[in-house]
Amino acid sequence: MKVSRVVLWSALLVAANISSSTQNIAAQNPPKPASQNPSPMSESLRAHKRLTQTDVPGRRINLSTGTLLIPSTARIRSTMPLYIHFHGSPWVAEQSIAAVNPGAAIITFDLGAGSGVYSRAFHDPARFQQLLQEAAKAIDPTNPPQFKPIVLSSFSAGYGAIREILRNHDNWPYIDRVVLVDSLHTGYIPDGAPGPLDPAPLQPFLDFAREAAAGKKVLVYTHSEIFPGTFASTTETANYLITTLGLKQHPVLKWGPGGMQQLSDLHVKGLHILGFAGNSAPDHIDQFHALQQWLRMAK
Repeated sequence: MKVSRVVLWSALLVAANISSSTQNIAAQNPPKPASQNPSPMSESLRAHKRLTQTDVPGRRINLSTGTLLIPSTARIRSTMPLYIHFHGSPWVAEQSIAAVNPGAAIITFDLGAGSGVYSRAFHDPARFQQLLQEAAKAIDPTNPPQFKPIVLSSFSAGYGAIREILRNHDNWPYIDRVVLVDSLHTGYIPDGAPGPLDPAPLQPFLDFAREAAAGKKVLVYTHSEIFPGTFASTTETANYLITTLGLKQHPVLKWGPGGMQQLSDLHVKGLHILGFAGNSAPDHIDQFHALQQWLRMAK
């Protein structure tokens, strides 16, 4: 599959802009993504298999932010599953989620480059629960359903939204599972050059990972070997979570979905962290097109 160098470079930039922003509509004056050092722009050894683009049949409703899909396979009932995905082509997320749970409602967000646009969209602590209410009323204004379970997933820059949502512990009773797909960064101290990680932006994820390791929640985190250089990579943030929790990952060498090569794993009750080879844009996109497998792991 041929992909232009411009598209590949854009794929690597989407994880940038690690700082939080003030509340506003994400599309208005989006924060500039942080710069990063170039990664290789092509990789032809691994298969890099891609999903075929098809739209999941169903009813789509534009919410105040994001798009709600009620698949034709979903039955409206008093309690129904809800999957919310942040960043990347909506059809990939919808197709992956519908394959895992055909009866679930799906909300997708694709707000632009950089985690800042996602952080800003959910900076208001009340925003997440407002979204749930808005979606429920859009499904059935007379008898809005309750959502259970609720699964949050993100690719690349989308972790900015999940970070803001997890910061408000009032949201935690609603959230059952979180799936991070090559999707967690933080800054260095001092900023801009490799050094100690800034732990503050990682604290919500560390707290949730601790609950997952205790069997109270589920967290699936997959990462590549991409090294941005100017801010912490997903490998570094994964290692931070693991070492801070006093856990140990295991070296492995086996094939993953779509021709990916897995190098490490950790499975402790509800906590699953998997590392994969690759420091190129195709390796990054591999992670997203394997979303179905990561969601199955979170069931």
